[in-house]
Amino acid sequence: MEEDMNDDELRKRHTKRSEAGFTLMELIVVMVILGMLAAVVGPRIYDNLMKGKDQIAKMQISELESALMLFSFDTGRFPSTADGLQALVQNPAGLNSWQGPYLRKGVPNDPWERPYIYKSPGEHSDFDLCSVGADGIEGTEDDICNWK
Repeated sequence: MEEDMNDDELRKRHTKRSEAGFTLMELIVVMVILGMLAAVVGPRIYDNLMKGKDQIAKMQISELESALMLFSFDTGRFPSTADGLQALVQNPAGLNSWQGPYLRKGVPNDPWERPYIYKSPGEHSDFDLCSVGADGIEGTEDDICNWK
């Protein structure tokens, strides 16, 4: 009978210990493992996110180029720098041949929530269309342009 009591007491003690939760050492080990995973995986996720934003900017620039070409076919010219990309959704004054809007949802901002830079006539073609990229500074290597 004493053995049965000892077994019952051992079970109770074991149950109390398992209900108590994790030890401090176990928590530290888990935190170190999670930190190591974040250090390895985090930069890769960030790189993929940046590549994704670059691809979105390239697709938007391509869509804007198509809309600019349609504007040009209808009006015989590209919007001036002063008209800007807004000419794709609102008729600039004095254009009777404007058949827009040429964009369904308005003029988008780039993936970094900045307006695209449009110049016409451009330095590289009939028009230059650029996103300043992640750094937000025009003329740096991360710019995404229709002529690059």
